[in-house]
Amino acid sequence: MKTLTTSLIVKSLIIVPFLLLGAHVIYAQTALDDYLSEGLESNLVLQQKQLSLEHAEQALQIARSYFYPSVNLLSDYVSGEGGRSISVPVGDLLNPVYASLNQLTQSDAFPQIENVEQNFFPKNYYDVRTHATLPIINSDLYFNRSIKDQQVHMEEYGLMAYKRDLVFNIKSAYYKYMSAVAAVKVYESATTLVNKNLDVSESLLKNGRGLPATVLRSKSEVERVKAGLNSARNDADNARKHFNFLLNRDLDSDIEINFPVADEVLADSLTMLSVDTGDREELDMLKTAREINVETLHMNRFSRLPKVNAFMDLGSQAEDWAWNSNSLYYLVGVQMSIPLFTGFRNSLNIRQSTLEIKKTELNLQNRRGQLQVAAEVARNNVETSVRNLSAAREQLRSAQSYFNLVEKGYQEGVNSQIEFLDARNQLTTSQLQRNLRWLELLVAQARLERETASYQFK
Repeated sequence: MKTLTTSLIVKSLIIVPFLLLGAHVIYAQTALDDYLSEGLESNLVLQQKQLSLEHAEQALQIARSYFYPSVNLLSDYVSGEGGRSISVPVGDLLNPVYASLNQLTQSDAFPQIENVEQNFFPKNYYDVRTHATLPIINSDLYFNRSIKDQQVHMEEYGLMAYKRDLVFNIKSAYYKYMSAVAAVKVYESATTLVNKNLDVSESLLKNGRGLPATVLRSKSEVERVKAGLNSARNDADNARKHFNFLLNRDLDSDIEINFPVADEVLADSLTMLSVDTGDREELDMLKTAREINVETLHMNRFSRLPKVNAFMDLGSQAEDWAWNSNSLYYLVGVQMSIPLFTGFRNSLNIRQSTLEIKKTELNLQNRRGQLQVAAEVARNNVETSVRNLSAAREQLRSAQSYFNLVEKGYQEGVNSQIEFLDARNQLTTSQLQRNLRWLELLVAQARLERETASYQFK
C-alpha cells in the first residue's frame, strides 16, 4: 500500500511541470498575446521611438511650410542729430532775388532767408510696414521636403523594427519565466520525494532495520535539493522582474501562464521554417538612407540654378509721427540670386554625396547577407531544438520508468538507497533537461520569427 501511494505521488508530481511546459507556439496563446499587446503599448523605449517619429513628421510639416508666403510686421524708428551734414545755400541764391522784388514792389513781402544745414540723420523718423516674401524658384526647398519625407519613413521602419525586437524579447522572457516556474515545480516534487525517503529511513532506523549512514545520506540529499529549489525560485523571481520590466509594470506583478498541452505537435514546428528576409525593416531603412543620399546629391547639383523670390512691402513712413496719404506707400519686387563661385564647395559636396551613395549601397548588400545568414542559422536552431526535445522526451520516459522500477525495488528491499537516489537524480535531471529543451525550441522559434519578420501585428 505504501508503495502504491508513493508511486501515485511521484507520478502526479512529475506531470505538473509537463502541464506548464507542454505547449507550442502555433497554438493559441491567449496570455502571451495579451502581454504582447500590453508591452507594445506601455514599453518606455517604444514610446521614445514613437516620439522620434512624431518629431520627424513635424520636421516634414516645417519643410512644407517654406512653400507658403511669409509675412512679417516690421517697424523702425530713427532720430538723431550731428554727424555729417550737407549745406544748401538757399539764402545766398534767393536773397538777392527777394531784395530786387522788394524794391520793385516797394514792400517787404519777400523776407531774407538763411542758408540750410541738413544733417544726414533723420529726426523723429518712423517706418512701419508689412513685409511679405514668396519663393518662386528654389530647388533646395523641393529636395529638402523630399528628404524630410524619407526621414519620416526611416523613423517608421525603425519603430517597426524595434517592435519586432520587443516582441522577441517579451516572448523570450515569458518562455524563460515559464521554464523557471517549471523548474521550481520539478525541485518541489523532488523535495517531496527526498523528504519521503528521509521519513522512511528514520522510521527504519527507529525500528532497528536501518543504518545511521542511510539517514545521514537522506538528510544530505534533502539539503542538496533544497539548495536547487532556492536557486530555481531565485531564477523564477529574476525572470518575473525582467518580464515585467519589458511591459513597464511593477516588477513583482504576477504573470499568468496559460498554454494548452500540445506535446504531440513537435513535427508541426517544421512548417514554420521559412527564411525569407525580404520584409525586414532594417533593409528598408538602408534603402531609405540610400534615397536620402540620392536626393542630397540632386540638391547639390541643382544648387547652381538661380533662386527667385518675390516680395512686397505695405506701410507708412514719415517724420514727427505723421500719418496721411503722403506717408503711405507700397513696394514690390523680385529678387534673383545665382551662385557664381563658392570656393568649389558645391563640387566637393557632390563628390561627397556620391561616395555616401556607394557606401550605403555596399552596406545594404552586406546587411542583406547578414540577415540571410541569421535567418538560416535560426532555422537550423529550430530543427536542432526539435530533435533535442524529442531526445529529451525519450530520455525522460526512460528515466521515469527506471525510477518507478528502482523505487518499487527500494520499497521491497531489493534496491539500495544509493540506487534509489541515483534514479531520483536521473529523473530530476531528465525533467530539467526536457524543460530546457522546450525553452530552447520556443526561443528558437521566436528568433526565427524575428529574423524573418513574420510576426503579424494587429
